[in-house]
Amino acid sequence: MEGGTVLAVMGLAREARIAAGPGVETIQAGGNPARLGLALDGRSSRSLRAVVSFGIAGGLDPALRPGDVVVATHVEAGTHYPVDPEISRRLSAALSGVPGRVAAGGLAGSDVAVMTVSDKAELHARTGALAVDMESHVAAAFAARHALPFAAIRVVCDPAERALPAFAAAALTPEGEPDIRAVLGALLRGRARLGDLIRLGRDSSAAFAALARCRARLGPGLGVA
Repeated sequence: MEGGTVLAVMGLAREARIAAGPGVETIQAGGNPARLGLALDGRSSRSLRAVVSFGIAGGLDPALRPGDVVVATHVEAGTHYPVDPEISRRLSAALSGVPGRVAAGGLAGSDVAVMTVSDKAELHARTGALAVDMESHVAAAFAARHALPFAAIRVVCDPAERALPAFAAAALTPEGEPDIRAVLGALLRGRARLGDLIRLGRDSSAAFAALARCRARLGPGLGVA
């Protein structure tokens, strides 16, 4: 797979900053799958050699902890999207030895945030997926339309037994940055508790630290040779 850039697809600006580097182009849409789909539709595939979904995810498998890494074998979102097995093999090999667990398995793609413990358990039982995010299925569909190899690396943030605070789904700007005003407003209106924010901050710190370690291991082109 010589020439071209790797398109890294994610939801958050912080994920994009981590992924950026030689041979990598990033695209994100603030955790909005519809907006991400439109952005991808407006992007030519001509200069691309692969598409990689890269970022954090919600845990579905109870065995996974914040900071554990999932290298996808496929994505389930009503449609089954396989990954390129050779790229995924290379990614798993590159990430072997990083602190924490590196698991190979399915990802679930969702158009809405999966917030509650019961919803996570239902999705895990229905799909067998290890984790869920809101971009991998959009990225996989784009790759399939353009006959491009696809892979996904996602790091668990909130584990299966932890619900996301209700305000979290609306706590991002369209650019994928934290919306501090929305968070403060949720606290003032009683829609968020300080303890929830502390736990979410701890989980996200572990996830982003692991994501950065993965990025350092992958090198140019996110490890897609």
